[in-house]
Amino acid sequence: MKLGKFSIGTGDRFSHQGEAQLKAIMKANESGLDISPVWNKSNREHIYVHTKPEDVRKEADAAVVALGFKGKYFVDADHINLTTVEPFVETANFFTLDVAAFIGKPSSDEAVAEFVASCDKYLGELKVPGINHSISVTKVLLEEIASKFLTATQQASEIYKYLAEKKGVGNFVTEVSMDEVENPQTPVYLFFILKMLADKGVPVQTIAPKFTGRFNKGVDYRGDLQQFEKEFEEDVLVIDYAVKEFGLPEELKLSVHSGSDKFSIYPIMAKVIKKHDKGLHLKTAGTTWLEEVIGLALAGGDGLDAAKYIYSHSLNRKDELCGPYADVIDIDTTQLPTIDEVNSWSGEKFANTLRHIPEHPDYNSNFRQLIHVAYKVAAEMGDTYYGLLVKHKDVIAQCVEENIYDRHLKRLFSL
Repeated sequence: MKLGKFSIGTGDRFSHQGEAQLKAIMKANESGLDISPVWNKSNREHIYVHTKPEDVRKEADAAVVALGFKGKYFVDADHINLTTVEPFVETANFFTLDVAAFIGKPSSDEAVAEFVASCDKYLGELKVPGINHSISVTKVLLEEIASKFLTATQQASEIYKYLAEKKGVGNFVTEVSMDEVENPQTPVYLFFILKMLADKGVPVQTIAPKFTGRFNKGVDYRGDLQQFEKEFEEDVLVIDYAVKEFGLPEELKLSVHSGSDKFSIYPIMAKVIKKHDKGLHLKTAGTTWLEEVIGLALAGGDGLDAAKYIYSHSLNRKDELCGPYADVIDIDTTQLPTIDEVNSWSGEKFANTLRHIPEHPDYNSNFRQLIHVAYKVAAEMGDTYYGLLVKHKDVIAQCVEENIYDRHLKRLFSL
């Protein structure tokens, strides 16, 4: 099973927006693109929302049938590990192997020495085609990389072997995720990480490294754009070289996690993948949930009341809700409006504060990040929240489709 050249992960916390998400992708594909939708939902999200992996498969299949979509599509077991993978095996065909927690865990001296010895041909000045400078590779550097990543790649291997046994080799897409950590992986690190994965027999099709800069949930990139461009392009070239060197799948491409709404780097990524004719996987993750809240606010009445309820309860439980996302959010609490202030807002004011249009005078990135992690509050509303999604389906669907097409796909593919 092969992932297409371009794919987009469309997270949907509450499994109601599959058709709206797919409509946006199909609209983009009318221009000649072939973007594959990948419906993703993590174990943590299932726990919070009280859903099961099969619910994502049902949503994806129903949307595809309803809209007559003929392209490839996938269901992603997002950010799984050996302890959480089992419930996803039957219904998922894309597995994001999250091994970030194992980065830096110790490996045996023998394993480190064996890996370093296997890299002997790369010692000295490594020249990667397309990169206009050589990369200095020393034994000390190789030992450092091995010490940091051998255990993590071994974990990826163990998860992959489990899946291969359960689903059969070639019956699913493998992604390796290392992004939710503090320190970035440089292009030379990425090269040798890919060697480790190849050595361990993991046919990775997408890899999500940690890039330089902040990739906070649902808001724009924070960092040096020139540094990001250099790093991103070198990662693309390193992957191309690694495919040839290590026999990895030819479709291997970068995956940009928390990549949604990184509007300032979209033109950079677009330029690089066009220049080198390479693919990309982008995860839009929780922005669909944010569009649901925006849609409820715009609907007014009980919808607006629900949006205000979600904010007030998220503000009161900020530490609890933000804790699991500490590495990917950055909220200045002094910039959060009071509950009384928000309760005085119109639906338009609430939507403008939350919607990601940075140039709008009402936009508040701190407000947006807090709502991003507050889906647990909506889940606790139970049937009340689901009933509002049904009641205000049309306005919400319009927000979801517009967000994915106008603010994401159009920017990324110059539509």
